Amino acid sequence: MIASPNYRRTLTTALRTSVLAITFWAGTVVAQQSTNVDWNAEGNAWWAHVQFLASDDMRGRDTGSDGYRRSAEYVAKQFADAGLQPAGTNKFMQPVDFEVRRLDEPNSNLSLERAGKTEALQLGPDATIRVGGDPSPNIKAQAVFVGYGFAVPEMGYNEFADLDLRGKIAVFLTGGPANIPGPLKAHYQSSEQRWEALQKAGAIGVASIGNPKNSDIPWERASLARLQPSMSLADSKSRGSGPHFSASINPAKADKWFADSGHTIAELLAIADKGEPLPKFPLKVTVHAKVEVVRDKITSPNVIGVLPGSDAKLKNEYVVISAHLDHVGVGLPINGDSIYNGAMDNASGVASLIEIAKHIKAAGIHPRRSLIFAAVTAEEKGDLGSEYFAHHPTVPQKQIVADLNMDMFLPLFRLQYLEVQGLDESTLGDDVRAVAETENVTIQADKEPDRNRFIRSDQYSFVKIGVPALAFKFGWVKGSEEEKIFQDWVHTRYHAPSDDVDQPVDTPAAAHFDHLLLLLATRVADADTRPTWKPNSFFKRFAQ
Repeated sequence: MIASPNYRRTLTTALRTSVLAITFWAGTVVAQQSTNVDWNAEGNAWWAHVQFLASDDMRGRDTGSDGYRRSAEYVAKQFADAGLQPAGTNKFMQPVDFEVRRLDEPNSNLSLERAGKTEALQLGPDATIRVGGDPSPNIKAQAVFVGYGFAVPEMGYNEFADLDLRGKIAVFLTGGPANIPGPLKAHYQSSEQRWEALQKAGAIGVASIGNPKNSDIPWERASLARLQPSMSLADSKSRGSGPHFSASINPAKADKWFADSGHTIAELLAIADKGEPLPKFPLKVTVHAKVEVVRDKITSPNVIGVLPGSDAKLKNEYVVISAHLDHVGVGLPINGDSIYNGAMDNASGVASLIEIAKHIKAAGIHPRRSLIFAAVTAEEKGDLGSEYFAHHPTVPQKQIVADLNMDMFLPLFRLQYLEVQGLDESTLGDDVRAVAETENVTIQADKEPDRNRFIRSDQYSFVKIGVPALAFKFGWVKGSEEEKIFQDWVHTRYHAPSDDVDQPVDTPAAAHFDHLLLLLATRVADADTRPTWKPNSFFKRFAQ
């Protein structure tokens, strides 16, 4: 890329806070690593924000809570101190209205009827009832196993084409056959797309069995989240009708559902582990459920700031840098601790938003396009804050050209590899490769596509309105100590109270990541043309 004169001039002044020394050859910026950066000091500045946002005083920053409100006020002040202009509907704030549903578990129950006998299931150990849609108070319906439980029209793949699902509960195993490309698989396994297809097939509800091989959180810990509230946008235009019944089944207890069917969960998991198609068959059980729901309404804000662009024309286009501010609040205790602080998930990303904005101000950088800094709410409730902003932006929607999303990027070790979700979908992948090369960082594609991470955070809200986007994780090489650290963190601290400020974190590596993101954002903001989807990208369709 040929850098603009403005880009060259401002970055040459940035040595005090930037990782770059700049030289010029034939009008092109050549970036070299600088040895003049105090990574410890910059990491400590980043960590101070994490410590505030993930302190016990913030009570886990649950959407709509007092802790979230105080966190949002802190971010707004930091944005103002960084020289950003307010870009919400109320100064830096963009209030979002939600409808809240919470399961009244003591007055709810779930059981299976087989051959005239009823077996009560324990909520927690056996299964959990989800109330994310609009559940019916009473359910009595037969169950059908629908394999992986999704359809891919582009490939003529439909798990329920030959099944009678009218009025029935669709039971499925998460994952998908190996012959379906990752982006297709991820998109059609999103709850929205899955339910749309199942509803058309006549199903009234769903029950999922998570494949332990691809599950981030062990059942014993995941089931503790069952009492946390579910939310939906109060804006009716953004809300669809959900299933009448929704549950998650403990894979260790799933044979209660498969009894007398001729199949076992061990058999099905063995097939799935080979990446092969699963059988589909009726189950010999009728599902009985009583679902009592406590309903409420709340408001919780996105925090939006903007750095106006310097180019007379391009300043009307916007590069979004996003991170979610919410976490899951206070829940059932683990090892005596009930505050789910969310330090890495995602005080870390919001701290990076703040630090990137402050570095840009300190360096006097004025990108050609405008930069939006968005700390969004309700990601943990289904990317709802970013969805609201994407559909109700405070700038013209068609002028949003890219989203760079930071969610739990996990600076647990030195930044040698950076895993990028969405890497090969748009020209943003070319940009991040170019920037990383200057930093001696190796870019990796998603190494665990069956975890569907690209559709599980706020970047996907922008993708669905046609905006190219990327998301990031510190990378590792298989078999390395870094892989062990990463996997141990996911399985022990993710969505647990131990994701707090007492855990080991490589703060200088976080500072290095912030600078890399700064360079990526300014490169995209200074380019002559906006990012575009690659011709063969599945997600290109959303830009049509």
